[in-house]
Amino acid sequence: QVQLVESGGGLVQPGGSLRLSCAASGSIFSINAMGWYRQAPGKQRELVAVLDSSGASTNYADSVKGRFTLSRANVKNTVYLQMNSLKPEDTAVYYCNADIMGSGSDYYTYFWGQGTQVTVSS
Repeated sequence: QVQLVESGGGLVQPGGSLRLSCAASGSIFSINAMGWYRQAPGKQRELVAVLDSSGASTNYADSVKGRFTLSRANVKNTVYLQMNSLKPEDTAVYYCNADIMGSGSDYYTYFWGQGTQVTVSS
């Protein structure tokens, strides 16, 4: 059973920072990509940032470029999303996403975390 466990959400003032973490656990053979999506009230879920399996390539949404940084932790199968210069429009539920091949499987499957609320407000 594969799980994605997120942490680090909360309430922060505009201009502040938060760091989200996501750890994948369970019977994992390989992770192809890992990253974050977000969904604001009344809006569709959108990509925030995704890191490829090598860790060499990261794609960011235009709205977060220069403010957010996605990185792979030294701890295996864990990524961090450092969010700086936060704006009210960054308020959303943030979901970790990973493309994982489980042990004994022949294909990759997308897994989602439970979501963590980020609220940017004064």
